[in-house]
Amino acid sequence: MIYETFSLGKKDIFLKTYLHESQPFNPDKKRPLVIVIPGGGYEHIGFREREPVAIRFNSLGFHAATLTYSLSPMKFPDALIDLANAVALVRENAEKWYVDSDKIIVCGFSAGGHLAASLGAFWNSKFLKDYIPHNPEKIRPNALLLSYPVITSDPNYWHEGSIMNVIGTIQAGEAKKICSSLGKETMSDVVSIEKNITKDFPPTFIWHTIQDEAVPAKNTLLLADALYEAKIDCEYHLFNRGKHALSLATPEVADPDGTNTEKECSVWPELFKNWFEGL
Repeated sequence: MIYETFSLGKKDIFLKTYLHESQPFNPDKKRPLVIVIPGGGYEHIGFREREPVAIRFNSLGFHAATLTYSLSPMKFPDALIDLANAVALVRENAEKWYVDSDKIIVCGFSAGGHLAASLGAFWNSKFLKDYIPHNPEKIRPNALLLSYPVITSDPNYWHEGSIMNVIGTIQAGEAKKICSSLGKETMSDVVSIEKNITKDFPPTFIWHTIQDEAVPAKNTLLLADALYEAKIDCEYHLFNRGKHALSLATPEVADPDGTNTEKECSVWPELFKNWFEGL
């Protein structure tokens, strides 16, 4: 494996790569790459959703990278800019890294899932062009993998901390400009992903658990329904057992008391691979 860390232009914002080395028997082989975005409520980085996940994808034949992104205190769309720059960096280095530039997957967990889905919704939006120097096609994710993601700003189902932190300290004038560009009334509507699904939203794989008390399963039910209505390719798994922040749901990421394991859920990486290879 090749491990390198690349700054994304801001202090403590970086992308770490986990790349397969080129193979002497197939030197031109290119692989998909998964950008892994840990959760943490836009307050901290969930480390069990970071390197262990990247290594698991390596074992399935993918290149991987992990993103460290802007956290509170910040303002929308700071974290989204970080992710857009990360995708652009991967595309810029696709030949060098033996990456298939048409198979760049953005994988997010919890609040990281909200960030991944935000890029899916806004990669070609007018407002984002004001913040980044890249052509929209350069930052477009080819697929999303969303693990128990924060999706909605509906107070009946939201993860309040994530939604408040991602909106952050944005000024009224800037917020009004973004809302106007998207045809939304409030920033709560902007960051509620199920309200921002268009025909350009990427194919999406989602998994969640009914027992998740931190981010209710209604978040992904709302998203899956919106994707269905928009005719976006989607596979959705709602497992019965499992608390929030399972990551791989295996002993590799378990707490000392053995929690965070759930055999029923631990199949999600293979389910995703099968789905992605069928696109």
